[in-house]
Amino acid sequence: MISAVAQPEQVILGIDPGTLFMGYGLIAVRKNNAHLIEMGVLRLARQKNHAERLRLIYTTIETLIQKFKPEVAAIEAPFFGKNVQSMLKLGRAQGVAIAAATVNGLQAIEYAPNKVKQSITGRGHATKEQVWRMIQETLHLSDGIPDSMDATDALAVALCHHYQSRLPAGIHAELTTEKKRRSKKADWADFAALNPNRIVK
Repeated sequence: MISAVAQPEQVILGIDPGTLFMGYGLIAVRKNNAHLIEMGVLRLARQKNHAERLRLIYTTIETLIQKFKPEVAAIEAPFFGKNVQSMLKLGRAQGVAIAAATVNGLQAIEYAPNKVKQSITGRGHATKEQVWRMIQETLHLSDGIPDSMDATDALAVALCHHYQSRLPAGIHAELTTEKKRRSKKADWADFAALNPNRIVK
């Protein structure tokens, strides 16, 4: 799925790393407006060799960087579960994604899943469907749910970075301090600061 955008100010690559599926999404930002370039999924389940999966993650990210020339890679940090082996593999996938970005000259920035959801919807515990609906509205995409939410997750990370980069340093520090005290109110304050046009007075 591609949308042509002329002379973008910045291209952001979002990555949702995984050892079975790796989602990716690219957006172009012009005058603080984000537009979809491409989103998709690298399917790795057919590869039984874990090292080969990691190689494919690296080469796919490198190909995306060479093709679309993003300035930064936003990568979703792993969600820490109880399965140690799964977390170890996921951590390796994330590490390879970071390496692929930095070796190719990009800054790699991690965002926690709750931070991504909060930036997109104003709620740190929003569902994947709620995040996707907000992405559709923001990027003016057609209705319907993609075959894989890994691609939408990656697109959400890219948008999260776009929103966070718009926050002045003072506001960002203030919201971070407030979040430590009262996370729900800080979530809303962060969302309101980023999206004043969505607040009904």
